[in-house]
Amino acid sequence: MKDVQSQPDFRNIPIDKVGIKNLRYPITVRDRREGSQNTIALINMFVDLPHNNKGTHMSRFVELLHLLRPEVSLQNFSAILENMKQHLKAASAHLEMTFPYFIEKNAPVSLSPGLMDYNCSIIGTSDASGKVDLVSEVVVPISSVCPCSLEISECGAHNQRGEVRLSTRFKKFIWMEDMIELVEASASCDVFSVLKRADEKYVTESAFAHPRFVEDIVRDVAEKLNADDNITWFSVSAENFESIHNHSAYASITSK
Repeated sequence: MKDVQSQPDFRNIPIDKVGIKNLRYPITVRDRREGSQNTIALINMFVDLPHNNKGTHMSRFVELLHLLRPEVSLQNFSAILENMKQHLKAASAHLEMTFPYFIEKNAPVSLSPGLMDYNCSIIGTSDASGKVDLVSEVVVPISSVCPCSLEISECGAHNQRGEVRLSTRFKKFIWMEDMIELVEASASCDVFSVLKRADEKYVTESAFAHPRFVEDIVRDVAEKLNADDNITWFSVSAENFESIHNHSAYASITSK
């Protein structure tokens, strides 16, 4: 049959990224406690396209995933990128996998167990020279109490759930759990899936004892990452879903 994608194109315009987006696919990811866990990823896969090629072979992206049945870790991500380049005869490749990652987390007083899900991503690019760039990202729900509201109010303060997004580049492997714990330690209090009455008392009082603006949260995270020699780059943002405003509060820091 005629291969239309392989025919020449005469407009002399290369394409930076061409491929597939929003493919749901089962993957296995590394788990610090259990060794591994199965989850479902939302996957974007792209390669470059030379100026003289009409198109890429979209079905080969899915075919490659089926062949690899990937166990996703930072260690084997570069191998997947190289397979993409070879499989699609491309000079560069880009891969994004976003997936829910589950951690068993005990309530702070009753120690009742529950599963917390965190939205995590691994993003990788391999360029024409073979240089691989990897970014690990976590999105962490947190709780925050407003320091200003606490200072000026005679009783209580407004508090809300928020979300911190942390992306890092690194020299050696870093666990998703380590990134999540670093963020949770910078909030007024972390979030739990199961809370008994004693736990609810604890998290309420703990949050009010540690009021935080979004500015405080991103600065606390940045301070810890700046002191970590393993981290070569980071971007952190905090968004509070305000309980007394019809807008969010937001702050972000990106390292140089």
